[in-house]
Amino acid sequence: MDINALIAGIGNLLWPLKWLIEAILVTFHTGLTFLGMDPAAGLTWVLSIVGLVLVVRAALIPIFVRQIKSQRRMLEVAPQIKKIQDKYKGKKDQYSREAMSRETMELYKRTGTNPLSSCLPLLIQMPIFFSLFSTLNGAQTGHAGVGLLNKALSTEFGQSSLFNIAPLHESITTANGNGVVIAIAITMVVLMTASQFITQLQIMSKNQSPEMKASPTYRQQRIMLYILPFVFLFSGINFPLGVMFYWLTTNIWTMVQQFIVIRNMPTPGSEAALAREARLDRKRQRRNLGAPATETAGGSFAIVEDVKPVSTQRQQPVGKTRAKKSGTKK
Repeated sequence: MDINALIAGIGNLLWPLKWLIEAILVTFHTGLTFLGMDPAAGLTWVLSIVGLVLVVRAALIPIFVRQIKSQRRMLEVAPQIKKIQDKYKGKKDQYSREAMSRETMELYKRTGTNPLSSCLPLLIQMPIFFSLFSTLNGAQTGHAGVGLLNKALSTEFGQSSLFNIAPLHESITTANGNGVVIAIAITMVVLMTASQFITQLQIMSKNQSPEMKASPTYRQQRIMLYILPFVFLFSGINFPLGVMFYWLTTNIWTMVQQFIVIRNMPTPGSEAALAREARLDRKRQRRNLGAPATETAGGSFAIVEDVKPVSTQRQQPVGKTRAKKSGTKK
């Protein structure tokens, strides 16, 4: 099947989402033009794409928080799931498989957990990605969008280029020897791959409990850690520059977001959780003692205790008469 026909078919299904994306994109483009930027410049459209990413990812924050809470609940029910698996261990008959599946689903329902919740943010982003891809694919041929991206803006978008020599609708496979397009595209593919790898690496190395690291799932995730970057590496050559700017920006957002979450909401029992507890302990010690903590040569922290100052108030002289009276017994 022709890729353009496939994209067009998906675009028709995603009409409402495309209309919303076009509205956000055109709003940012209009705002940047109002601020004095060239409306036909590639940089103006790139910044509009970055603004689109910021709006989309900010809107997904509640879903991301829900994902984290669901993952925490999955950790809580993990021992119960293991009990069910041990109960039917070695039993490969159809009845045992159905019984294990039924008990597992009942446990998920009773505890309000969902093993697929971790995929929800990605599943929501994919229609957005296809909508933007479809929008750019139509823009490069001068086709009007479904909403605010009219024919004039669509043509302007499709013909815009960075530095007047790198069209946003071009990719490595369609660059026709344009060295600037190829150089920018290769740089962005490398950055996309690196940001994706770093995001997954910090999750695998710092935000996994000892129980999770001992599970077969962890070993599978370790394999995917090294496979996924190659997916970006080989598929990125077909992405237009405009789509690559979107994907790179959202990868950087994800990387920073994961860093903040791992630092402040780590998985219980993980290396990140132990590091967070150590930071909180140091803060509590400083607050309780009322003294700043100083870092020693070995990297540890020492608490400087308060020392009460010696009173320097002058002793008043006592006259003979007062001294005699104070020394007499009543």
